[in-house]
Amino acid sequence: MFNPTRDQARQFLFDAWKKRREGSLLTPLEDLAAQLIEQHPEFHELLSDPGRYQDKNYAPEHGATNPFLHLMLHLGIAEQLSINQPHGIRAHFERLSRRFGSEHDAQHRIMECLGEMIWQAQRNGTAPDAAVYMACLEQQ
Repeated sequence: MFNPTRDQARQFLFDAWKKRREGSLLTPLEDLAAQLIEQHPEFHELLSDPGRYQDKNYAPEHGATNPFLHLMLHLGIAEQLSINQPHGIRAHFERLSRRFGSEHDAQHRIMECLGEMIWQAQRNGTAPDAAVYMACLEQQ
């Protein structure tokens, strides 16, 4: 199982963005990451300066979005959609894409539910519960 450290995950995003900007050959996963980064121009400057941002912390209590977490959640959702796991997520994605007129906006709605599921699991000291995730998606 691939389980990168925080620094490795961040470096992956820095490298994918650098390769995209330079026109270098990317792996399929790097290409997907670069496509997601392209959809987030607010992160372009940050991802172009690893020396400045590699170790930056993003505390939720300060209201700052963690761009690295945000992009990695996008990658996780893309993987879930590709294999339709948890079962039914692809149907929710298609419904939300139609509702909001954008696949990207649909992913953000899914991300809210994914975050809710993770938060509940951490709060309760339990494993993530797909039923919580899917129930949240039903409400979207």
